Amino acid sequence: MLEMFSYGFMVRALMAGVLVGTLLAVLSVPVNLKRLSFMGVGVSHSAFGGIAIGAFLGINLTMSALVFSVVVALAIGWFSRRGGVHEDVSTGVVFATSMALGVLFLGFMQGSGIDLFSYLFGSILAVTEADLVMAGVVFVVVTGIFFYLRKEFLVDCCDEEWARFSGVNVERLQDLLHVMIALTIVVSIKLLGIVLVSALLVIPGAIGYMLAHAYKTQYLISIAVALISVLFGLVFSYSFDIASGASIILTASFLFLLTSVFGKKTG
Repeated sequence: MLEMFSYGFMVRALMAGVLVGTLLAVLSVPVNLKRLSFMGVGVSHSAFGGIAIGAFLGINLTMSALVFSVVVALAIGWFSRRGGVHEDVSTGVVFATSMALGVLFLGFMQGSGIDLFSYLFGSILAVTEADLVMAGVVFVVVTGIFFYLRKEFLVDCCDEEWARFSGVNVERLQDLLHVMIALTIVVSIKLLGIVLVSALLVIPGAIGYMLAHAYKTQYLISIAVALISVLFGLVFSYSFDIASGASIILTASFLFLLTSVFGKKTG
């Protein structure tokens, strides 16, 4: 097992996995408590539209996906409040529109040579130092904001009406959470891919929810699940020569299955 970490690309993969895994695990708790799992799926898949637009305009694909995903995340909240529809509805509409835009712009660039496979399914073993730097910056920003506003997020996750009564600007806080999710998803796409990143945004927090009553304990369990999934996923990927992103998600899914069958909620 230790032999695999003699290779530089495996060390970078582990470092990237720890960064994005921890980020996704932290956000996974409010995603589960606020029932935003479909929103995570919608934002991750809408990044496809941002990538296609970036390729069409000839600009950096990661930056175009980042800007587009943030706009999508904010639009979901705006449509929900403005139109009075449930967040799942606005997510579905924006999600479908974003994917349609992606298909449209890709149609304008037949034979462009864009490697969509790497964005759809990721390649954590191909992570570069620049990717690590970007992941590190997003990690510091997102965890810093989350820690600074931890009390507001706690109140909002537990009781939105009480949060309003307590003076918390719930709409702005939720918009901020959406933007944080978008930032984390985009920085994770190259590592896990559009198809798989939403799974790690949901599964760790779901396991934490099933196993713990205490709010803080949910975070600890969620982070532990993500890190275990990354480590063993990479080990399985190296040992059996299988796709790393899929291996990480399948490990997390297996832990979810075990928790569902044998787990009991504890304090």
